[in-house]
Amino acid sequence: MKIIVPMAGIGSRLRPHTLTIPKPLTVIAGKPIVQRLVEDITSVIDQKIDEIAFVIGPVAKGFPTDTEEKLLTIAKELGAKGSVYIQEEALGTAHAIYCAKESLSGPCVIAYADTLFKADFTLDVNADGAIWVKQVENPNAFGVVKLQDGYITDFIEKPKEFVSDLAIIGIYYFKSGEKLLEEIQYLIDHDLKENGEYQITNVLESLKQQGAKFIPGTVNTWMDCGKKDPTVDTNKQVLAFEHKAGNKLVSSDVVLENSTIIPPCFIGENVVFKNSTIGPYVSIGENSVVENSTIVNSLIQTNVEILNADLDNAMIGNYAKYNAKYTSVSIGDFTELT
Repeated sequence: MKIIVPMAGIGSRLRPHTLTIPKPLTVIAGKPIVQRLVEDITSVIDQKIDEIAFVIGPVAKGFPTDTEEKLLTIAKELGAKGSVYIQEEALGTAHAIYCAKESLSGPCVIAYADTLFKADFTLDVNADGAIWVKQVENPNAFGVVKLQDGYITDFIEKPKEFVSDLAIIGIYYFKSGEKLLEEIQYLIDHDLKENGEYQITNVLESLKQQGAKFIPGTVNTWMDCGKKDPTVDTNKQVLAFEHKAGNKLVSSDVVLENSTIIPPCFIGENVVFKNSTIGPYVSIGENSVVENSTIVNSLIQTNVEILNADLDNAMIGNYAKYNAKYTSVSIGDFTELT
């Protein structure tokens, strides 16, 4: 089994945090989003993962020079071969997969690195493919599927009228990577674009018309990391899952001076708290200092200095300094509010 992770988008909706780091490498409760994604897929599929291939954007579009090294390490830690491909130009969801064509063989999971999920799902190896879906209140904002007798019969992109409330979350299984590649190649060879891009939904529709049987994979929890507020909420949900599982979240070398940590919280190494109350639902990265502050429900990265703050629903980047009266803030790396 292989996992293909297209992650070349610049993540403009999460700026300023994505001005210095691609969104999939944004850290949630101590781990990058993309690492949590492939770990979740590995646990759901319950099959040996032979290779994890990542499709990233070029350095010129904001991807740090060490991105490849970090991704190969993530694959290695999961016992898989790692591969990294570059999508030089954003030409759509199907084109992103095509960039990893050398890895498209055998059974594959395609997972766009925009979301995290929790699911209890057993893969039917007799099906041609599976598409993970989640019931949503406003389906007109998503691509949705219709079902009949347990199989997917239709793919509808952002329906204006109600046809289904099962939204496609961006994770797919294909029994044959070769067949998937063949269909994407057909789109590209015949320049079959939709809104100027090669779309995965067109590939799915073509495979279905050729007789492919797709089944739904239902997720229990779908966590969005597209904008600041949903990302902070995702941090909250991940902390709750980690705490319930009994995982260690607070570094043993944390320094508490007249301070309290209210779980669940993730606290990285070499963090100092003075006269502060932290939590619940707070993540703070390594080498940070917090003084005279109260922080709840916030996502704070590494090497941060926070003084005299009262924070709730905040997101603060790496190497930032904050000493101000605002509560719900979103400031990027190397920013100073003092």
